[in-house]
Amino acid sequence: MANDSHDMELDALYRDTVLDHYRSPRGHKPLDRIDLAREGQNPVCGDKIALSLKVSGDQVEDIEVHCKGCAISVASASMLAELLPGKSKAEVLKLAEAFKQMMHGHPPPPDLDMGDLDALEGVKQFPVRIKCALLAWMTMIDALDDDGTAKGESPEITTMEEPDAK
Repeated sequence: MANDSHDMELDALYRDTVLDHYRSPRGHKPLDRIDLAREGQNPVCGDKIALSLKVSGDQVEDIEVHCKGCAISVASASMLAELLPGKSKAEVLKLAEAFKQMMHGHPPPPDLDMGDLDALEGVKQFPVRIKCALLAWMTMIDALDDDGTAKGESPEITTMEEPDAK
């Protein structure tokens, strides 16, 4: 029974963390300079994101995120905005890959600081919601992979649809 109580406490903590990021999303402060910008959407549920990055060399200095969607999508974008400043492109991509793997049931490397992202681990039990959690991250990867001027949806985002959803 002690485990059940502990599990319920963890569930409440995770729920509170997600709700905190949803109610008070980080990353809304306008940037003084935008080096990369990208928009993304989840065509299945309608979640949308606009993401701007301030980059110096190989380092993300700051990020501005505006996400409209469900609590999971907004919370994930907020967590991204909290985690990325000060990280190199390689660190950002490693973190994004670890989060993506976590959403597919693989534990993140034990030495990697995932911030509040562990609060979203339960999302993996709901495959259609994984897309919500990954939207900001796939949009950010797309922005870092090109010069931020590409138009339309990210190929990464549109391929996240279930095969039978077409």
